[in-house]
Amino acid sequence: MYGGARNRRVTVRDLAAAKERGEKWSMLTAYDAMTASVFDESGIPVLLVGDSMGNCHLGYETTVPVTMDEMALLSAAVVRGTKRALVVADLPFGAYQEGPTQALRNAMRLVKESGVGAVKLEGGERSLAQTELLASAGIPVMAHLGLTPQSVNSMGYRVQARNEQDAHELLRDAKAAQQAGAFAVVLEMVPAQLADEVSQALQVPTIGIGAGPHCDAQVLVWTDMAGLTPGRLPRFTKQYAQLRETLGGAAQAFAAEVADGRFPLAEHSFN
Repeated sequence: MYGGARNRRVTVRDLAAAKERGEKWSMLTAYDAMTASVFDESGIPVLLVGDSMGNCHLGYETTVPVTMDEMALLSAAVVRGTKRALVVADLPFGAYQEGPTQALRNAMRLVKESGVGAVKLEGGERSLAQTELLASAGIPVMAHLGLTPQSVNSMGYRVQARNEQDAHELLRDAKAAQQAGAFAVVLEMVPAQLADEVSQALQVPTIGIGAGPHCDAQVLVWTDMAGLTPGRLPRFTKQYAQLRETLGGAAQAFAAEVADGRFPLAEHSFN
């Protein structure tokens, strides 16, 4: 996944082969061309244009208000900023709940207009018809189980499938999503032991976020990962940088130099 050919994009077949080899891989969110290019050049094989853009890019309180127009615009930017990564775009809330025909129409828009290589939708059994139609139309589908942020108004933000019945239902949903044609399954905020069981039961890769170390891949929201998100972060997030502090310091230094006349100097000016 990290040392392969760079003259083409990563495909769902590459992800399947990585699962067979037992090779773990990473996925990050991205919402603009410049950030996406950094992650692409760094070798991240899969980028998700997540509806998490609502929280960390567009200023919404949840993912629910994100529209298809916003998703299409930002997905196209991420595709333009990358050369190798497989770009996956979320179908936002309201873009597939009406049924398979609506899902196909909106997924086709993301593939044709934005150029993404796959789409992601939330839900197991309730989204099987959508998954099946999209997969049969040649659009790779990533399923999303466990905590599904688009359903925050009904389930809240908490660990899912902790009791035996809920765990059984999640495993059943994962198998059903695979049977319907999903090429991968995201598991969000579920017990690590259950995620391990699901990962072993499926032939397609599992992608964990707050689901322990046994998934085939791991995903993080990039602003959380890089220390740009303010306030308290979820337990499953690890910060690999402190960009909020770095950017804040740069902005303060710029403002101070402007105020005392140290910027711009002669080398920043034209004659």
